[in-house]
Amino acid sequence: MKQLLILLLFFSLQTFEKLLIANRGEIACRVIKTCKKMGIKTVAIHSDVDANAVHVKMADEAVCVGPAPTSKSYLNMDAIMEVIRKTRAQAVHPGYGFLSENKEFARRLASEGVTFIGPDTHAIQAMGDKIESKLLAKNAKVNTIPGFDGVVKDADEAVRIAREIGYPVMIKASAGGGGKGMRIAWDDEETREGFRFSSQEAASSFGDDRLLIEKFIDNPRHIEIQVLADKHGNALWLNERECSIQRRNQKVVEEAPSTFLDPETRKAMGEQAVALAKAVKYSSAGTVEFLVDSSKNFYFLEMNTRLQVEHPVTECITGLDLVQEMIRVAKGYPLRHKQADIPINGWAVECRVYAEDPYKSFGLPSIGKLSQYQEPLHVPNVRVDSGIQQGSDISIYYDPMISKLITYGSNRAEALKRMEEALDNYVIRGVAHNISLLREVIIHPRFVQGDISTKFLPEVYPDGFKGKCFWLTWEKHEISVKIFSSVCFFFRIPIAKSKRSSWELSVHLGDGIYPVAVSKHGSSFFVEVDGMKLKVTSEWNLASPLLSVTIDGTQRTIQRISRNASGETSIQFLGTVVSEGQEICVIEAMKMQNSMIAAKTGKVKAVHCKAGDTVGEEDLLVELE
Repeated sequence: MKQLLILLLFFSLQTFEKLLIANRGEIACRVIKTCKKMGIKTVAIHSDVDANAVHVKMADEAVCVGPAPTSKSYLNMDAIMEVIRKTRAQAVHPGYGFLSENKEFARRLASEGVTFIGPDTHAIQAMGDKIESKLLAKNAKVNTIPGFDGVVKDADEAVRIAREIGYPVMIKASAGGGGKGMRIAWDDEETREGFRFSSQEAASSFGDDRLLIEKFIDNPRHIEIQVLADKHGNALWLNERECSIQRRNQKVVEEAPSTFLDPETRKAMGEQAVALAKAVKYSSAGTVEFLVDSSKNFYFLEMNTRLQVEHPVTECITGLDLVQEMIRVAKGYPLRHKQADIPINGWAVECRVYAEDPYKSFGLPSIGKLSQYQEPLHVPNVRVDSGIQQGSDISIYYDPMISKLITYGSNRAEALKRMEEALDNYVIRGVAHNISLLREVIIHPRFVQGDISTKFLPEVYPDGFKGKCFWLTWEKHEISVKIFSSVCFFFRIPIAKSKRSSWELSVHLGDGIYPVAVSKHGSSFFVEVDGMKLKVTSEWNLASPLLSVTIDGTQRTIQRISRNASGETSIQFLGTVVSEGQEICVIEAMKMQNSMIAAKTGKVKAVHCKAGDTVGEEDLLVELE
């Protein structure tokens, strides 16, 4: 009898037998994991260069849909529809990006009786158009940013509207997203220029050059509300996500909940988000984004009719699997939860780990093969959503995201401490990455205090991100340590064990030089610096990329970058390494400061100048090797 009840329950909750994921990378892997949990067979699509990708290996079936360019593969609707027919997939999950908010794709699926895991075409159309969505939001009593609700015809009209609204204004593409087709204008000239550039960018990115103009909210926070709605008129808000740490209008670090919202503001934002979802008869997971000013006034920005990149932080604090909920809703099941059932349990932080050079405009893409890759899954309460592995290629064709690194704690301090540990233990070799920037952000006093806005990065690093500066010298050159602006050390470890038990060092940190005495007693080292004596212990295993060091009871993780036959070893601390594009020195000429940067990745072989020296044309200043 009990077994019969279990079988009846199972069949009563059946969804789909086979589901195709119209995406790639980490989000495809994320959807496949939930499908496996639900007993749903999966079909992966891939381009020719993704033939050996992780999502292809994870799926039950995989079919190539074209060559590398997205227009010929992951955006190729004809090829994808053919795979759906061939594999007899009953449903399609679009992930995010690509075809996830394409109403024509959703329409074509519906015409062939295939379920789109997302909202219907009406909601996609209404929320995908910024002008229409703003009018709908107003009618649903959602707070909106003051602005012009129509389409701006030309640059002259743009100037007239901007003057009526009052500067500064935001000029943005009606069909835009991801920071494309957006310009801030502070006067008439910038409005004319912004209209021209934004319309051109919107046309090339979205095939739609329509623009709108609205008041620019200076120094805002970007806070979004996760909503979940079914086909029976039920809708919930699943709390907020703080997404203010951004570069080029793209998110870098997210967390849930926000340090800024009080229960009253959270409830008001949640209720308005649900009102908007109901106004468009929304059914699925979606996100309503708001700008929030310093007085906690909030204004509707846009609604994303898909799963967000940062959805894991919401899953961590609510206990819900959003992909599973999307699949259940698409099959027609009502929501299983009431608003009162939605908790805020603990705190979650997400860092987007990119193959990017953070020293160039906070992150310009880097391509290459991952020669070594090790995720920090041994750290407690760490989740890594990725779609790559050691040996994977980061190519020019797709987004350079390596993974989403998520940590969870009972409170924010615990979640941030775990993130710090996870970043220190994340091994990525073969491409430049932004771990040094991520680590600096999460320990910065302003971030720790919750004093953030969308201007955080340019305000904290007005001259760009430079990393740290730390270097060492050793008497008699028994250990050769190189100088550069990062926390990465190069030194030689003798092949034969040294009989010495004490050393005198000179440590250069910032503008200071500090004498350091090191002595060895048994398996421990004692370091005397600036009147303090510290005990340092470690089990050095130079075959491992991770080296654990304990300093007066505090554990730290150092990464071994490389070691050559002569014993020369490079190590990384606080996530920073020397790489192409980093500043080596600054030359002052005619009262102008000129930054000299590394032309390639390497280490400093020699420095032939010191601060204050007068140098001439063609003088040798720094040697790299």
